[in-house]
Amino acid sequence: MSENTQASTENVRPHDVAPSNIFAEFMATGWAPTPLTGIIPAPAVKWCVSRRDALSQAFPGMRLVIPAGNFKVRSNDCDYRFRPHSAFAYYVGVQGVEATADAVLVMEPTGVGHKPILFINPRSTRDTEAFYRDAKYGELWVGRRFTVEEAQSRYEIETRRVDSLTEFLSEKKETLFVRGEDKVLDSLIEKHDRESELATFVSAHRLVKDEYEIAEMQKACDATARGFSDIVRALPAAVRTYRGERVVEAAFFGRARIEGNDLGYDTIAASGSHACILHWIRNDGDLRMGDLLLVDAGIEMESYYTADVTRTIPINGKFSPAQRSLYMLVLEAQKAGFEAIKPGADWADINRASQRVLAQGLSDMGVLTISAEESMKAEFGLHRRWTLHGVSHMLGMDVHDCAQARKDQYVEGKLEVGMVLTVEPGLYIQADDELFAPEFRGIGIRIEDDVVITETGCRILTNSLPRHPDDVEAWMASLIG
Repeated sequence: MSENTQASTENVRPHDVAPSNIFAEFMATGWAPTPLTGIIPAPAVKWCVSRRDALSQAFPGMRLVIPAGNFKVRSNDCDYRFRPHSAFAYYVGVQGVEATADAVLVMEPTGVGHKPILFINPRSTRDTEAFYRDAKYGELWVGRRFTVEEAQSRYEIETRRVDSLTEFLSEKKETLFVRGEDKVLDSLIEKHDRESELATFVSAHRLVKDEYEIAEMQKACDATARGFSDIVRALPAAVRTYRGERVVEAAFFGRARIEGNDLGYDTIAASGSHACILHWIRNDGDLRMGDLLLVDAGIEMESYYTADVTRTIPINGKFSPAQRSLYMLVLEAQKAGFEAIKPGADWADINRASQRVLAQGLSDMGVLTISAEESMKAEFGLHRRWTLHGVSHMLGMDVHDCAQARKDQYVEGKLEVGMVLTVEPGLYIQADDELFAPEFRGIGIRIEDDVVITETGCRILTNSLPRHPDDVEAWMASLIG
């Protein structure tokens, strides 16, 4: 990163002092025109029209404000890469590196619906000092952005400069606002008692995916599958390398950046007993022959739709008898979860079906002190000592999508055609768990796939990755011998 002085409130920091008029005039001259040509509407634009129509119908007469969000500080004057709020991307159609911080979508009531207006921080053209002085937004520092006119062509929404937004909002109207994403707007827009309704709606609106969304999620799943193949190819190097889990993590990250926008979430690369730690993202362990490696990872595409996949594989390419027996129990639990998925079924049916298989398997192994049937009762649940988590969640623009939907819409609701979700049973035997024989201790297994609900059941979007242990071993052998 180029050395520069501390940022001021205007983000201006190439020099300790302001440039002279002579320098400013010099910097403003001698540049060739740089228009963008051939701008076509963003791929999601036609879908965004119907999405905004549904949003408009849900809140007649209300001004609706949905921010993209601000930059988030990583440390001192360094920010994380910007990623817009999912609701903003869903209703605008912005994708990938096009997204700019501080943009805002306003749905302005018209009496017969709403007029969408997009407010952006447009490009700093060569005749402005911001072009070379603004280290946060200036074109010389961070690259070209759309002009107002270019953004309007790209998203087919009336577009204005974001610095005109405060004045625009000064005309008082009943306003609902997605709070917590834009610090300026948080202080500017008064809280409304229906504000939570908007947050719930824009989350629940994504429960059922349209044709475009499902296609994007298939792309994410396919790219993620290729990332898992990269992981297998990297295993020999990972075994030889200190903190080999990070070799695994790096292999997958490379695929995410090549084919997608980024990771959908921090990769879990858990070898040996680390696999028994559900959110193991430290990834600082070694890989040892004879252990299993659990990898939970997903690639987020330019459209921000992500996959979420877990595979548990033998580092040496072959499952031991103990590993295989536990793995097959988890695989049977996943099959039961798949079979429970159909339109009209309860969301909870997926979890019950998988957990029932796990409970019975643990009972058969003699580690439960009660029957599997008793363990399935809410007041007991002893099998949960080794299963720990639910087996499904919604998936989409967020890895745990639609999280602000009401319970009756989601966890206590019915399954519908077009929903995309995970099925991910797991079994985790801690290294110090003396209820299991020594050969089982320290084994953690999770198998996770992404599915879309169809009229007759579900279609597995991640079917290109093997699940059965025989197929896993053959797949690994084909990649590394």
